[in-house]
Amino acid sequence: MSLTQKPAVVLADASFAWPDGTEALTGLTAAFGTGRTGLTGANGTGKTTLLRVIAGELVLTTGTISAHGLVGYLPQQLSLRTGATVAELLGVSERLTAVRALEAGDASAETFDVIADDWDVESRARATLDGMGLATVDLDRPVGTLSGGETVLLALTGLRWAGREIVLLDEPTNNLDRGARHRLYDTITAWRGTLIVVSHDVALLDLMDDTAELRGGDLTVYGGNYTAYQHHVAREQAAAEQALRSAEQTEKIEKRQRIEAQTKLARRRRYARTDFENTRRPKVIMKLRAQEAQVSAGKLRVELDEKIQTAHDAVEEQERRLRREDRIHIDLPDPGVPAGRRLAELHDGRGAPVILQGPERAALTGPNGIGKTRLLETLLTPSPAPGGTVHGVAHTDLLGYLPQRLDHLDDDESVLEAVRAAAPQPSPHEIRAQLARFLLRADAVHRRIGDLSGGERFRAALATLLLAQPPRQLLLLDEPTNNLDLRSIDELVDALDSYRGGVLVVSHDDAFLDRLRIDTWIALGADGLTRE
Repeated sequence: MSLTQKPAVVLADASFAWPDGTEALTGLTAAFGTGRTGLTGANGTGKTTLLRVIAGELVLTTGTISAHGLVGYLPQQLSLRTGATVAELLGVSERLTAVRALEAGDASAETFDVIADDWDVESRARATLDGMGLATVDLDRPVGTLSGGETVLLALTGLRWAGREIVLLDEPTNNLDRGARHRLYDTITAWRGTLIVVSHDVALLDLMDDTAELRGGDLTVYGGNYTAYQHHVAREQAAAEQALRSAEQTEKIEKRQRIEAQTKLARRRRYARTDFENTRRPKVIMKLRAQEAQVSAGKLRVELDEKIQTAHDAVEEQERRLRREDRIHIDLPDPGVPAGRRLAELHDGRGAPVILQGPERAALTGPNGIGKTRLLETLLTPSPAPGGTVHGVAHTDLLGYLPQRLDHLDDDESVLEAVRAAAPQPSPHEIRAQLARFLLRADAVHRRIGDLSGGERFRAALATLLLAQPPRQLLLLDEPTNNLDLRSIDELVDALDSYRGGVLVVSHDDAFLDRLRIDTWIALGADGLTRE
């Protein structure tokens, strides 16, 4: 927290455990300032859980938390609330209903109380939608019919209208196209109040005043944005590496000195024994000298052992300072797709179809709301399409789909049950071994999917996709980097780089697409499909 900031959220020895006893947060003591703070940390460290605790959705097991102001929360899985309406996202549903009731003849005191002075709530909401480029979106429209980007921007607007002093954003740039991201960046830059933002979007994190890191059960707040934090960590790690080498060298020296001392003591004992056998001095005196020598040798051994232990403790301390993070390790099976194998066709009803074949990597681009997700879904559920409708035709039954909303998973199933449904042949032991490579270990495989963090839910979904049997020949990935930390994105890129099947990906993460080495770019616009 910067020196000029006042604490907005204060945690004191805060801990939280799930009902099954799994600890998610342990003894956190820290403070968030009144400016903008980026909250970082590897998947599964508890970032979403911490936001939910601050928002009041979860109650601490032990410790205290205090928030100095009204808290608003934009959750990571906001798009899963498919039954909510646009009016609800904007926070005007109750007042809008009251205004409409009044217009229909309900002049009760309760109706006037709800409306208060906000008589123009509907026109104000409509003007906001128009300004966001959503002029055709109705206030009663369900969230499930919106794109993920539209959902996020509407919810964020609702938080602004509600006048929350403390706002928590969990992966707000997920699903946003380039234009929407820049509108969000402008909003963040102009935001007045406290923001705590979880994101893997480096551009967004670099707009922050401070960076907080959740790691190894500790919450540490650094002054500066994400780039400054990275530089700090790099300097810290370089110093830790040097200190570790120095500590290891000291330990080697102490061990060598103990060996040398033990060798000298052994020689002295041999000389003393020979002297004792050959001398004519009184045996009482010789025994006394022998006892004194043993005592002295014992003290020396204790002293040397203590030095070695001290040196070893120093090595362990420096090793703890080094960051050796767990990473997802994914080995994709070879689905056996030859170069000329036709996998899918994309039609727009105007020109020739766009054909995907062989181990081709194709990116489907276009603005939010244009229908990219719907196009992917038509590949999964073939049906006659009206003339002019953009749709897809799959030429393989072995399709793997990773949806944007991750709502295809059953919240009441365990991770192990979900993966076994996709891969019933391997034993539970084999499945557990595979899930460990996705960092889902031990009792985590038995947790309800509904209780998982966003990152854990994504890894569970990814496991059901990539461990499915037989191997999928065409992967359909809708915003696959949502909810992934930067290291996990690296692992996903590495896995897809060696995959020998077809990939059709929708993503607004330009850095990810660049690294994925896309073969074909397909743009979806108002005029249909264009292959680039």
